Amino acid sequence: MPEFEPVLLANIDKPDSHTLGVYQAAGGYTAISKVLGGGMSPVDVVELVKASGLRGRGGAGFPCGMKWSFLPKDHPGPIYMCVNADESEPATFNNRILMEQDPHQVIEGIIIGCYATRAKTAYIYVRYEYPTAFQRLQQALDECYAAGLLGRNILGSQFSLDVYLHRGAAAYICGEETGLIESLEGKRAWPRIKPPFPAIEGAFRKPTVVNNIETMACVPHIVNRGADWFKSMGVPSTGPKDPGSYGPKLYCISGHVNKPGCYEIPMGITCRELVEKYGGGVWKGRKGKAAIPGGLSMGLFTEKEWDTPLDFAGPGKVGCLGLGTAAVTVMDETVSMVDYLHNACRFFAHESCGQCTPCREGTSWAERTLTRIKHGKGRLKDLDVLVSIASSIGIIPGTTICGLADGAAWPIKNAISKFRDEFEDYIKTTNPTGYMQEDPADALQLVELSH
Repeated sequence: MPEFEPVLLANIDKPDSHTLGVYQAAGGYTAISKVLGGGMSPVDVVELVKASGLRGRGGAGFPCGMKWSFLPKDHPGPIYMCVNADESEPATFNNRILMEQDPHQVIEGIIIGCYATRAKTAYIYVRYEYPTAFQRLQQALDECYAAGLLGRNILGSQFSLDVYLHRGAAAYICGEETGLIESLEGKRAWPRIKPPFPAIEGAFRKPTVVNNIETMACVPHIVNRGADWFKSMGVPSTGPKDPGSYGPKLYCISGHVNKPGCYEIPMGITCRELVEKYGGGVWKGRKGKAAIPGGLSMGLFTEKEWDTPLDFAGPGKVGCLGLGTAAVTVMDETVSMVDYLHNACRFFAHESCGQCTPCREGTSWAERTLTRIKHGKGRLKDLDVLVSIASSIGIIPGTTICGLADGAAWPIKNAISKFRDEFEDYIKTTNPTGYMQEDPADALQLVELSH
């Protein structure tokens, strides 16, 4: 891999890195001056971001500039920007580091993004469980208003912008863009049926763009260094269906490694290199067994699949849902896949908002089935039932409004298809007299076990 200069994490180890003075001393807010004082129009900024190939870092990987261009050109306004800081995907913490240690980098990206999209109001929706991030962002916003970087006629230009913080509702579903918008409006965070998409009818039924924290942090560097610089890193496009995976990326690594943390690396590093070079290898001298490539909802790699590139296309080639948040969780050889899948199903059953019947019922029954298996009452038939549930819920089969059900399904699909022998051995060992049973499981027994 060629020599790489970190930019997203360049300031975080400096004393008082979260303050305006430290950020400006490192060249902060020069991108704003270049945009507002250099004659760049909103269309110019959108085209620059499109040319860079920047894709959303929140999970879906949708091209950022293209998303901005979907806003209606002749709308009288208001147009809103909602910044998704509800980082609740398990094992993900790259946004938290940016918000706590370098919030001005994020705010500068938001200001540029709002100028490009003609938004005069932005809301940062911060995860409820992030009090320090909330405080640091509010302090940074106050500094910006005092310095004339927010409010009316920013830096003497005709552009005005107000940015507000909104504390999240402590629910995983609030990370889904339309669920976030519903919560922002003071309602229950039930995702909306699309279309209309937020670009046409979003917050308060006005055109809205929703972007992730890390995505916005990339924008000032694209303005300062250019689209060619951004595209010099990562994995080039391989065809019309693959827009490429460009730029620097924050990868989280946790679990059974010697050096858990958040590392800035060009897009496309393999899971194995991330584990061994940056994570210090699997801990305690043990062997690796599996790894979650990008948050719990993406499914998992077996150890033999660790040479898969962690770009937007790589994980899908080995049966995972995608790159997601690039939060890698490593499991060593001692981990039970039954325990892993039980924890995954418990999480998604708890976090399902309940609006769509397939997700509400499917995640609940998957959890109860895994609970029964863990308590020694499993049947081999249950594995096929779990796969059937996973194949029947989500956007991909077209049965739900949002993708939470797809995220719940992928751990089931991956774990059972890739570690079926382990599941079968566990069931046979813990239920030697009943593992071949075909009769329906006793409902009362399920209730007792769930408690």
